[in-house]
Amino acid sequence: MEENYSLSVENLTKRFGNKTVLDGISFGVKKSEIFGLLGPNGAGKTTMIRIILDILRPDSGSVSILGSGFKEEIKGRIGYLPEEGGLYRKIKVFECVKYFSELKGYPVTDSEIDGWLKKLELGEYRDRKVQELSKGLHRKLQFIISVIHKPDILILDEPFYGLDPVNKMHIESLIQELKNGGMTIIMSTHQMDEVEKMCDRILLINKGRTVLYGILGEIKERYGFSIGLEYNGRLPKISGVSRVIDHGNEAELLLEKDADTQALLKKLADSVRIEKFEVKTRSLNEIFIEEVGK
Repeated sequence: MEENYSLSVENLTKRFGNKTVLDGISFGVKKSEIFGLLGPNGAGKTTMIRIILDILRPDSGSVSILGSGFKEEIKGRIGYLPEEGGLYRKIKVFECVKYFSELKGYPVTDSEIDGWLKKLELGEYRDRKVQELSKGLHRKLQFIISVIHKPDILILDEPFYGLDPVNKMHIESLIQELKNGGMTIIMSTHQMDEVEKMCDRILLINKGRTVLYGILGEIKERYGFSIGLEYNGRLPKISGVSRVIDHGNEAELLLEKDADTQALLKKLADSVRIEKFEVKTRSLNEIFIEEVGK
């Protein structure tokens, strides 16, 4: 594994009976980056994560994590937030965090636990039972458990699952803070807007095979440009536009190669009232739909 990689996966293959779930997947995750692991339902993402965590074994290929194969002594250096998965409901919130930190072999102090509970607005639930938490609060507790032992690598499976917009923004800022502190973060999610905001590089898999891999900005540039439009009125048909994704008062116009954006703006201004006109690279959501749809 290259020195600046925290995780390296080489030619990973996994079959269940006659079904090939992973078919020769290779990628690397650099130290202190946020890496997006993407794909539709059934693409093989969860199987990939379970192999990385040594829950499943591949049929062929290899995984190197933190400089070696998976060993018992590196378990404490890995944090994992599953997409779902319950906590023991009768235990108190403070005791739950303390228990999981001890499982990782991290000598956590009471003040550290209280600091994290306060940071995620769970302080008032410190001595309440887990079963008393709402879905969103339960998710935040799971997040604390995944990071309390200060892992070198943090694997997040749908980290924003069950969170309202305010708490989603809170978790976003914490993830960025952890990255800035040197943590390597692997994030699996269907929320493409979060990936665009946060991820440095991505891997998109579909039906067990690699579709896209690399620096997010470079991948987006390969797919050309679009116009982000906010408007009032009715959009006309315009040459130079290959496809229109219209949401009513907002639209994304996918541009043909060498389209004249100034001519497009003039044509649009003759037909609708323009509130916003922005030439940009195509959204990751649109690229995802195009590639998976193939």
